Amino acid sequence: MPEHRHASHPAIVKRLKRAEGHLRSVVAMIEGGKPCLDIAQQLHAVEKAVAQAKRTLIHDHLDHCLEETIGPLSLDKRGSVDEFREIAKYL
Repeated sequence: MPEHRHASHPAIVKRLKRAEGHLRSVVAMIEGGKPCLDIAQQLHAVEKAVAQAKRTLIHDHLDHCLEETIGPLSLDKRGSVDEFREIAKYL
């Protein structure tokens, strides 16, 4: 399979590495007996970082891969893709 890269991929990797660091912190916090509230806050940060990475990847796919497959979109068809992008945030 050919290499598949987009301009957003380095930012996604950076975000995921940050989430990976947060997750390591959460494990250390649990092992260290830290308060549940502090652990929950860190877990929330991990969740948000991963969700944002996923959202960026999906939006990038819609913007680039879909158009590469079907060709440039007319304005009315672009609206359908934009609407799909909007609803995809609820995945």
